[in-house]
Amino acid sequence: MSSLRNALPRRAHKERAQPEARKKFGLLEKHKDYVVRAKAYHKKEQALQKLKEKAAFRNPDEFYFKMVKTRTVGGVHRTESEANKYTLEELLLMKTQDMGYIMQKIQSEKKKIEKHAAILHSLDNRSSKGHVYYAEDREEANELQLKKSAHTQVSIDENLPDHVKRKTAASYRELEARKSRVNDLEKLYMDMALKKELQKKGRKRKLREDEIVCPTSKPVYKWRAERKR
Repeated sequence: MSSLRNALPRRAHKERAQPEARKKFGLLEKHKDYVVRAKAYHKKEQALQKLKEKAAFRNPDEFYFKMVKTRTVGGVHRTESEANKYTLEELLLMKTQDMGYIMQKIQSEKKKIEKHAAILHSLDNRSSKGHVYYAEDREEANELQLKKSAHTQVSIDENLPDHVKRKTAASYRELEARKSRVNDLEKLYMDMALKKELQKKGRKRKLREDEIVCPTSKPVYKWRAERKR
């Protein structure tokens, strides 16, 4: 009987609309809308209650240094500018620490590249049994060496399974990516070293293009010679 009752068409009950006399108040608020509005109202009410309690029980002798270092603009606390927070010596020290970290990453990447390249080189130069060829002169020896290497590479590539070829290709791509990363880190290190030198004391100026002996895309600076005591 229940299956028959479910099979019969039912009337779709629509939500009650706003009466014509109350159209000026907008859409008719449903219960779920009231729940959301009530929760937001009570949340703000509780926050205001907590602030009132803090203001009522505050210590009149309370002091902290931010009272002196901040000011109020339109009822909002504004902190002082931290542009000159560090001295020149502290900035140079932080720059040196950053350069040390970059140099550490460069050395780490170079070691990984050497290890990766050695593994791939050992895979490419696998020892295989073959014939011994004798040459009359150096030119014939070079020609035989080229033929042997080409034949060996073709035979090795043909004998390798597909998954090994895919892994080898992925390893070569990783090696190239690491080399590119090292180049980017070295460029970053050079830029940081230049900025550090420009922050030091001493008169300097940027050379024009006609004054540069070896043309380069990067800026070149010249420091004024100072007499050392």
